[in-house]
Amino acid sequence: MNLVIIGTGYVGLVSGLGYARLGHRVVCVDRDVAKIAKLDFGEAPFFEPGLPELLREMQEAGRVVFTTDLASVINGADVIMIAVGTPAKPNGTVDLSAVFDVAEEIGKNLEHEAVVITKSTVPVGTNRKVLEIVRKAMTVAGRVDLVDLITVASVPEFLAEGTALQDFMKPSRIVIGVDDAVAATLIERLHDGISAPRVVTSIENAELGKYVANAFLATKISFINEIANIADLVGVDVTEIVRSIGLDPRIGSHFLRAGVGYGGSCFPKDVSALQQIAGQNGYNFKLLSAVTEVNNRQREIFVQRIEERLGNLKGRTLAVWGLSYKGGTDDIRESAAIDIVQRLFARGAEVVAYDPVAMVAAQKVLPENIEFAPTAVDATEGADALLVLTDWPEFREMSFETVVTHMLTPLIFDGRNFLADLHLKDLGFEYYGVGTR
Repeated sequence: MNLVIIGTGYVGLVSGLGYARLGHRVVCVDRDVAKIAKLDFGEAPFFEPGLPELLREMQEAGRVVFTTDLASVINGADVIMIAVGTPAKPNGTVDLSAVFDVAEEIGKNLEHEAVVITKSTVPVGTNRKVLEIVRKAMTVAGRVDLVDLITVASVPEFLAEGTALQDFMKPSRIVIGVDDAVAATLIERLHDGISAPRVVTSIENAELGKYVANAFLATKISFINEIANIADLVGVDVTEIVRSIGLDPRIGSHFLRAGVGYGGSCFPKDVSALQQIAGQNGYNFKLLSAVTEVNNRQREIFVQRIEERLGNLKGRTLAVWGLSYKGGTDDIRESAAIDIVQRLFARGAEVVAYDPVAMVAAQKVLPENIEFAPTAVDATEGADALLVLTDWPEFREMSFETVVTHMLTPLIFDGRNFLADLHLKDLGFEYYGVGTR
């Protein structure tokens, strides 16, 4: 099948290479000339495990090409997929301008029957609007006879940064939102080779379902962080609580890891978007307001615990391990680590930070006086405390016998409970997790 994907961000590029791996012929389109040039040379524009290797493999197999010229490739496509960004506006609503701009470009250039799939996360009603824009642009271009042959579908992505390629090839489900049985069959064929349940549903169900999934997972994170805060007050261990309740199949253990809260490009904006969707339809979604409040407060509580132990932070040297919003990615969007570093700096702390892949991105948003260390151990030199803010596997593999000799005070604040089981107290460390004993 011939597939044109518009947008080469996390979703567009991973999906494009995934479909190419399934045997389809894929053209990835983006307006960013520099990004397309980089991809042409086989260089991934962001960090994702396994992505550079798959990119080169698919290029060598001739199954994927990159271009900035949509008009030159669109009329060879069986399927056209929209995978552009849908960021949050300042008021929390979704900015759909890129989606609608692409829809108009499709309509201006499309000269044959096709299925237009929206992969981007969009509010209810967006796909209907996309179809309207495409058909209007085709009508203006004089292709009235084709407008009724264009169908749209919502096929939301469920990719997690750091495991995106695996998530594409082995998803928990494939959701296909369609009105048309022929389009549904074509989209099923597009996913041949992937063994996963298919949920064929209405376009609107697929649109809303993606927001519901992310909002529910964010709710689990905020819930367990509230329990962690209670655990600290009453002297119990939240990790033992999770071990117990996680065995209940009605609850499960996923997304019940206490820490400094969620971040990234999806959860914050999708929670906000679902709140806005509810509000625009006259419903006050109070639970999601609390989810956001808890998430934001969790970061401040973590900083306050550091102050309670160290006192005034002015002039204190704090080593920070991790700047990306989670391990396995260089994405710092809505990163709790970045937020905490900014709060510490505002209180006068001297911060020395290390991250395996996200320091270049972090340098663009953090204050100039933040120091960046070449290694994790170097970051701890002369530190009054070490803060673990991202769950990078290499942090568990450190020689803590060496780390303890570098620090002024052998004190660890673990914002991810990532080192909780390493018995660091036996090495002379004073260790504080989130809700742990």
